Amino acid sequence: MSRTEARQRARVGIARLRSLIVGLLALVAAATATACTTDGDRPGIVVTTNILGDVTREIVGDQADVTVLMKPNADPHSFGLSAVQAAELERADLVVYNGLGLEENVLRHVEAARESGVATFAAGEAADPLTFHAADDGGPRSEDGRPDPHFWTDPDRVRKATGLIAHQVIEHVDGVDAGTIRANADRYAEELTGLTAWMEKSFDRVPEGKRALVTNHHVFGYLADRFGFRVIGAVIPSGTTLASPSSSDLRSLTEAMERADVHTVFADSSQPRRLAEVLRAELGGRVQVVELYSESLTAEGEGADTYLRMMRANTTALVDGLTGD
Repeated sequence: MSRTEARQRARVGIARLRSLIVGLLALVAAATATACTTDGDRPGIVVTTNILGDVTREIVGDQADVTVLMKPNADPHSFGLSAVQAAELERADLVVYNGLGLEENVLRHVEAARESGVATFAAGEAADPLTFHAADDGGPRSEDGRPDPHFWTDPDRVRKATGLIAHQVIEHVDGVDAGTIRANADRYAEELTGLTAWMEKSFDRVPEGKRALVTNHHVFGYLADRFGFRVIGAVIPSGTTLASPSSSDLRSLTEAMERADVHTVFADSSQPRRLAEVLRAELGGRVQVVELYSESLTAEGEGADTYLRMMRANTTALVDGLTGD
């Protein structure tokens, strides 16, 4: 073979190698583009609070992406959104929120998403809401007549909401399998039925005379209604943690607690316990302060990272706090 022929064959080989590399790069680029398109096409559901987020994830499973806006241990009354989170709301296929005034700094973003054409569902408004009423035994009055957003303290109402959320997902989120969504919702509803039965059995340990609740703010109205408790009052005589008690509010509450012979205050884990400690000082140190996970789930492994675990932990704390010496 002449030197000229060798050079020609080398050039042909290099050209073929270049063509092969270009072809492989094109295949990789196409595969990447396809993967990105697939991920971008996955249906997306945005949920405002982490309690509803946990319930929604149980229903949806792997059928869609579920984004929860509220971080663990946050306060639903006061948490806000970043610009990125606000944009996520308007890109969602469905927004699930509590409503009834709970997410006070987020509702305007939910409204903006609705106006832009996003399907939204207010679970609290659909769960047979109760209204705030005057506290029992003469304690400070609450926001009488206003709807109470804390429906999740009654697991039966959460079970009702589970079916309604499943219907909204099937109705508004393209690409999900309706049979899978219904099966997930039915399975979770059975777990909630079991939770209600377990709570009833646990609360049977609390004598009638001790079924009186005092909390940081009015959050357990639904639990009291479902399981037969009296709400004596709250340190903050309001349904929101953004309010503040007056000295007359605290005086009225301590008087109501003394009349009812109540010495236990249940303080929300997402709020400072300073206000409950004030009561302890008012009553001469005869008050036990018990912490509950009443408005937010915790981070994973911290005791209340799912709705079911939160309710079991709260039930145990309530029973121990009301029956202890």
